Amino acid sequence: MKGDIPMNTQLKRGILDICVLASLRNSDSYGYKIVKDVSLIIPITESTLYPILKRLENNNSVLSYSVEHNGRLRKYYKITDTGLKKIDDFLISWQAIQKAYEFILGEESYE
Repeated sequence: MKGDIPMNTQLKRGILDICVLASLRNSDSYGYKIVKDVSLIIPITESTLYPILKRLENNNSVLSYSVEHNGRLRKYYKITDTGLKKIDDFLISWQAIQKAYEFILGEESYE
């Protein structure tokens, strides 16, 4: 995306995981659609997505299943309760990050 601000690799990785989970919060989805949805927020490619989905599946944050579509099997992903908790935990942690961000900008005073 043109004009993107560079992001720390570790931070981006964590945020990508949460964005992928968030894309599954309201409905199950498949790889191409997840890439399309998440790319609206943060750049991601299929080659980046599939290792994320594998990691999320390995830690029980998502489940996968296959459905026939146009004569081929399409792999779908479904968020689990563990995945939903990861989103909640991220949002709680984000509050602390937001306070640090405001402090760094000089918008927050802790006197």
